[in-house]
Amino acid sequence: MIGVHLVGSVNFEDAETTIRTAAEGLGGHLKRIPDGEVGERWHWIAFQPHRLAQTPGIGRVGDEPVLVRGVDFRPARIEEGVRAEDLELRPLGYAEAALESWQVFSRLKHEGVVPPGTRFQVSLPTPLGVVGSCVREEDRPEFEPVYEAALARELHQIVDAIPNDELAIQWDAALEFAHLEGAGYGAPSNPWFDDVWAGTSERLARQIDRVPGPVEVGVQLCYGDVAEKHFAEPTDAAVITRFANLVAGQVQRPLTWVHLPVPIERDDEAFFAPPLSSL
Repeated sequence: MIGVHLVGSVNFEDAETTIRTAAEGLGGHLKRIPDGEVGERWHWIAFQPHRLAQTPGIGRVGDEPVLVRGVDFRPARIEEGVRAEDLELRPLGYAEAALESWQVFSRLKHEGVVPPGTRFQVSLPTPLGVVGSCVREEDRPEFEPVYEAALARELHQIVDAIPNDELAIQWDAALEFAHLEGAGYGAPSNPWFDDVWAGTSERLARQIDRVPGPVEVGVQLCYGDVAEKHFAEPTDAAVITRFANLVAGQVQRPLTWVHLPVPIERDDEAFFAPPLSSL
């Protein structure tokens, strides 16, 4: 039997449609089913600046909203005179969404729609991805630990509420590759740390190790998707596998899966030649 992995986003309006469709169409091939990143998560992390701006001391860059399908894409910023360490971030929305979708998943599993043994998959962005994409550049070094701690709290809420033997967490790493490739949508992405390979891999390994052992954990390595285009097209899997091996060499807990992106037109041996030596 050939297995199938759904990385997260599915173009449906609600979690029940996503879970039911995946289970009925691919149920025998899936070990995990996500909720489709529905609602405010429709464009991955684009809703995070709005969430962050609910915290006193955080504003938005610019006076006029930059709206795309009702989402304001302006970055968040720390207001003048405010120290990041003093911020108490309001809920980020990930735990709230996961627990709501879990109720749907659990019901459908009880009804026999979702096959026994299938886990509920929660896809989370890396803190680096959100801070590097959604926060004003000069605020990123100071704000990163604050956001990372807030996201860790949301992860703990999810892990505490959902039976661990029915849960899988996926960390989505995309901006990491913008840093590694020196690419981005419109302009190169600039890291706020010195060693880009060590800085990106250490950060992802730290998130993986936050997930307790009974919970499955995987990573999606991603080159982005805006207007159905990557911010860079990898010529082969060398950067991807080097990064995956660096991360795998640093984690303290088992890594359940790694999703590697492949350009749709590539099925040649040259693309897949670099070895995943440590996984």
